Amino acid sequence: MSYLRLENVSKCFSGQREEKVTALRNVSFSLEINELLVLVGPSGCGKTTTLRLVAGLETPDAGKILLDGKVLNSISPESRDVSMVFQTPALFPHLTVSENIGLGLKLRKTSSAEIQQHVLQAAEILGLQDKLNRRPQELSGGEAQRVALGRALVRQPKLFLLDEPLSNLDPITRKQLRREILCLHQKLGIPMIYVTHDHHEAFALGHRVAVMNHGELQQIGTPEEIKRSPANQFVADFVGDEFT
Repeated sequence: MSYLRLENVSKCFSGQREEKVTALRNVSFSLEINELLVLVGPSGCGKTTTLRLVAGLETPDAGKILLDGKVLNSISPESRDVSMVFQTPALFPHLTVSENIGLGLKLRKTSSAEIQQHVLQAAEILGLQDKLNRRPQELSGGEAQRVALGRALVRQPKLFLLDEPLSNLDPITRKQLRREILCLHQKLGIPMIYVTHDHHEAFALGHRVAVMNHGELQQIGTPEEIKRSPANQFVADFVGDEFT
């Protein structure tokens, strides 16, 4: 049985003049344990909406979302054991790196000793040991995003969701952090869904890649399968320079 399953999930939002805008239409896919799946497509194709539905930040209008056999539709975000990392780190400027990483555990009433243990473990994994007493304004963009990853990591989630976490970084830092995310996944084995609009990044990261457009899933498969046999003209055009 797949670890995460979306079954015919649809989501609409109210647009201008109160008309309905379809963000997702009958989207179905699965995620296996220890897998890194990348959702890729142009802006507005439904990638982020998909993550927000899995995280519980939005509610599907139709369909089911199941994690480890449990239907998530009516379960609150804080009860889902899912951690999400966003495009911007959104760190609290008045807190140290250590306090930012451990904040979620503190809100859960975790003991100080346990918080410190988890923070130190996350800092070691992410190379932040010498940054723990700094404030966010003293960090580079890459360091700040590592802190955001650490904040998600200490929750020991069943599932990691990453919504374009590298898009605001310079190319060199982006490539370095991409390698670190791969290493993090390989070391911890936590299943991940990663969102990007960059198909080069998608093919470099994903065990499988799901190509989306206009709220619909166009194709899902390994990078090699998509390169070799694009399902339609949109997929062929979107990943076209992978063939040259």
